[in-house]
Amino acid sequence: MKELILKYGCNPNQKPSRVFIDEESAAVTGNVNLPIEIINGKPGYINLLDAFNGWQLVKELKAATNLPAATSFKHVSPAGAAVGIPLSESLKKIYFTDDVILTPLACAYARARGADRLSSFGDFIALSDICDKATAQLIAKEVSDGIICPGYTDEALKILKNKKNGTYNIIKIDENFRPNPVEKKQVFGVTFEQGRNEFVIEESILSNVVTKNKTFTKDQKRDLLISLITLKYTQSNSVCYVKDGQAIGIGAGQQSRIHCTRLAGQKADNWWLRQSPQVLSLNFIDGIKRADRDNAIDVYIGEEYEDVLKEGIWQTIFKTKPEIFTSEAKKKWIAKNTDVSVGSDAFFPFGDNIERAHKSGVTAVVESGGSIRDDNVIATADKYNIVMAFTGVRLFHH
Repeated sequence: MKELILKYGCNPNQKPSRVFIDEESAAVTGNVNLPIEIINGKPGYINLLDAFNGWQLVKELKAATNLPAATSFKHVSPAGAAVGIPLSESLKKIYFTDDVILTPLACAYARARGADRLSSFGDFIALSDICDKATAQLIAKEVSDGIICPGYTDEALKILKNKKNGTYNIIKIDENFRPNPVEKKQVFGVTFEQGRNEFVIEESILSNVVTKNKTFTKDQKRDLLISLITLKYTQSNSVCYVKDGQAIGIGAGQQSRIHCTRLAGQKADNWWLRQSPQVLSLNFIDGIKRADRDNAIDVYIGEEYEDVLKEGIWQTIFKTKPEIFTSEAKKKWIAKNTDVSVGSDAFFPFGDNIERAHKSGVTAVVESGGSIRDDNVIATADKYNIVMAFTGVRLFHH
């Protein structure tokens, strides 16, 4: 397939729209055809932006960790990303995997989707490996626009083709495709050109440890690599919190880095609060939709729940009236979250970023370094015995 005509671009008024391999790239790489096969559906412009960014992310995650990987993309940034590590019992419950026998790939997808379920609503999925039945069974339950991966088992394909009344976007990617090392895009009729960001993120990038604490655990190294690879495909500025092989909070596209750190930290806190006894014991009415349940949990762990009680609408959500999850109780539960790692796509300009990260259980940090206040950032990390590495590499993505 040399080109794919699309219904429209980012918005319905942006026509015509297509994707194709231009002649210059074809001459450089020998790639005349697109690297994808549309098995089902009609993907749109934003779908394909998410698909291609997501595919690169999971491909690099697998290369760095030697584990199957998955990501959940929305509007050209990941809402979640993870590798295939078995789920704890509490994660199985909050990710709603109860009736599926989980494979490593299914675990990766459950983690990627479950990190920030509100943001993942209507996502585009990328998988590093051939989609199997278990992963397709999990995807079938969720509101999603499509999927890209190297292939599908017959059982998985049958399940996925039934989504969205048969219109679900199913794309097969040529995993051996190599793009032109020079990439272009146009803005305001002006062509921008740059070398692709082909920097390989591997364990050696963590060698410049700048804090008094010099020791990364094996899990911290894995999680820091996950954070950096995730950030490589997240709209900048961006910060990513990771625990147990999955992103648990991603702050994307903020002009201020401390706002990235706060946004990602709040998402990480919400992920942890979802595992609290108060949330796990919530008694929902029968037949409540998954999205309504997710929204209700988000309200319950937020500051709005007292208003819900006052308005008397809790009966439309819960069988029994839940007690208020007080601010003090939430703080005590959040304090139990430990061994979280955090990465930043560029330097932290002030120690306040470390202070905020510490509140969400961060014990390991990776960032580029290079701020005139690096000494303040390092001193703040030392105050909490946090181990931190400077990479010397910026990972902006736009």
